[in-house]
Amino acid sequence: MPPTRVLFVCLGNICRSPLAEGAARKLVRERGLEDRFRFDSAGTAGYHEGEPYDPRVRKVLAAHDALFPHTARRITAEDYRAFDWILGMDEENLRDLRRMAPPGASARIALVTEPWGGGRVTDPYYESDWACEQTYLELEDLVGRWLERWSNGEDGPEGTA
Repeated sequence: MPPTRVLFVCLGNICRSPLAEGAARKLVRERGLEDRFRFDSAGTAGYHEGEPYDPRVRKVLAAHDALFPHTARRITAEDYRAFDWILGMDEENLRDLRRMAPPGASARIALVTEPWGGGRVTDPYYESDWACEQTYLELEDLVGRWLERWSNGEDGPEGTA
């Protein structure tokens, strides 16, 4: 069975989406599920293309043993075919992801929070180190819930496109 391929997406790909990717990589490693999942992250805008993650993100990921090599990138048309799931961090990301989807896109698009009532994952970009830590913890919990669903053979939320 091929691995489930998941792309986490925020605006610039230097805070929330790499936090989610780091949490996902850590959780599958801890649960022995590396062969069942593949993760990446991207942004809907190219503001930070080619840059590493925000220094606070690096610090938080390192503290949680979730650090991985990262260079910010913008989502591409190919991503919509290469990934099974594209999970946005907020309603604006979701709207942009749906608008940018090319004809024939096969990825299912949802909010990372959708199965648990929806809502926005806090963006720590203009916030403190503490806010970055809290966003990581929120995303680790959400990603863990997704992994639980997928590992149990459950699909994502109803109405995902």
